[in-house]
Amino acid sequence: PLQEGHLLPALLLPGSSCCHHSPFIASRGWGPQGWTRLTVAPEPSWSDGCAVGRRTPEPKVGSVPGSLTASSSPIQAMGIKTALPAVELGLYSLVLSGALAYAGRGLLEASQDGAKRKAFRESVRPGWEYIGRKMDVADFEWVMWFTSFRNIIVFALSGHVLFAKLCTMVAPQLRSWMYAVYGVLAVVGTMGPWYLLLLLGHCVSLYVVSLSGQPWLCLSLGLASLASFKLDPLISWQSGFVTGTFDLQEVLFHGGSGFTVLRCISFALESCAHPERRYSLADLLKYNFYLPFFFFGPIMTFDRFHAQTLGIPQVSQMDPVRPEGELWRIRAQAVLSMVAIVAVDIFFHFFYILTIPSDLKYAHRLPDSALAGLAYSNLVYDWVKAAVLFGVVNTVARLDHLDPPRPPKCITALYVFAETHFDRGINDWLCKYVYDHIGGEHSAVIPELGATVATFAITTLWLGPCDIVYLWSCLNCFGLNFELWIQKLAVWGPLAQIEASLSEQMSRRVRAIFGAMNFWAIVMYNLVSLNSLEFTEMVAQRLLLKGFPRTTLAVLFVTYCGVQLVKERERTLALEEDQKQDKEKLE
Repeated sequence: PLQEGHLLPALLLPGSSCCHHSPFIASRGWGPQGWTRLTVAPEPSWSDGCAVGRRTPEPKVGSVPGSLTASSSPIQAMGIKTALPAVELGLYSLVLSGALAYAGRGLLEASQDGAKRKAFRESVRPGWEYIGRKMDVADFEWVMWFTSFRNIIVFALSGHVLFAKLCTMVAPQLRSWMYAVYGVLAVVGTMGPWYLLLLLGHCVSLYVVSLSGQPWLCLSLGLASLASFKLDPLISWQSGFVTGTFDLQEVLFHGGSGFTVLRCISFALESCAHPERRYSLADLLKYNFYLPFFFFGPIMTFDRFHAQTLGIPQVSQMDPVRPEGELWRIRAQAVLSMVAIVAVDIFFHFFYILTIPSDLKYAHRLPDSALAGLAYSNLVYDWVKAAVLFGVVNTVARLDHLDPPRPPKCITALYVFAETHFDRGINDWLCKYVYDHIGGEHSAVIPELGATVATFAITTLWLGPCDIVYLWSCLNCFGLNFELWIQKLAVWGPLAQIEASLSEQMSRRVRAIFGAMNFWAIVMYNLVSLNSLEFTEMVAQRLLLKGFPRTTLAVLFVTYCGVQLVKERERTLALEEDQKQDKEKLE
């Protein structure tokens, strides 16, 4: 059966009440990305004894993202240690490398040929003029972060680090207060005092309700509070609390407001679950106004944040002790984030992957290989964008002795819906308070269906209800449940006997075929929100209908090669984990 927390929606910034307000629809902002298996299941909650989640082993700082644990789903775990011949794997690597190079060449030529088109003028601007290259600037958030707002972001985060260090030297017992005060000042300086008062109103209301000790009442009020930031006329009224106007105002408004509500709900539910701990309003404010997480996440559930900032004695020491090698990992993460930023900047000077989908007439001229590469590269870019954002934020959080949610797993390594994710923080939140609470053991079809529908309903509210979000939610909800149905079917007597008659290597090959088809279902379902429904329909028609069977089979074979290489990586990690556990047992 499926393990607890095997899937949860992974969304970064929420949208608003309708499509034309939604950041991820309007201009390539953060949007729905899929779902994931929970790596760290939360501890039992609710004071009435009903478990919200179950505990699985905590990952260590710096552990390999995506490493297999006992909670891996059957699709991933079955046959994970089965090796294939080295020659076969080498052939897969050669085919995949050649296909990516061929598709990349087609995209490069398409970008060069379309640079002077009228439809490209708005989003392809002058870049490196000395070599005659223009730059794709279709993603306004990325451009704003690393041009006009770059210095502000660096100044704000650097100030946070410096003040934290100063407070550690002068009054280490006040570190958590310093985080909150600095965060409040940053919010006031960016969004204005009235916006701060608005958020404080929501915080106080949820704190007061948490005193009742009724989880259902806290969750109901929290969702109502979230809806007030998504539906007119309340959203229009509350947006008027922001002082001034600037390019990222809408993104910061929705990010700060949405994450504030989620943090308040987490605080309220944990207060109900542990009334003996007597959490105070000050604890909520310290939790909510921690600046690195405030606008863009990732979100940490209150119990984890409280334990790491207030409940652990070492954070109040003059010189907190770090695990061995922690500083080296922090430096490596910072360098990796910088390299990724430079790499994306270079990439956008040669490949206009965000602009081409907006010109359907031109995109229709692309060869099938380039079109498949364009769809795939759009998802990869959104993963890189999430990885860079969380990489920068997590670097600061680790300097503060926190263990934030790990960066997202690479989209290339995802071939099951149960692991598709871009935000582990929201995954943990939804899994703990919604999905596991309803889904139980996640082995029965009906409870699982109810759990996914309820979780996607909250996800739809988080993004901002509109037609494209409804479609995305329905597609991904179907994909997740269909995956469970297939798993149930796979253990059915006749099919189980057929697989048992195959060798382990052949079983792995058969499963990789289904993984390849699943990969493109994930791509198509999420391409709806990343680009447009029209572009997704065109890609589907070209690859599945007009291109059948030649293009369809070619794309599936290349994807099959990639899935096999991912499986080989998972096999290596599983063996390393086994060796590590054996060594610990001997010690």
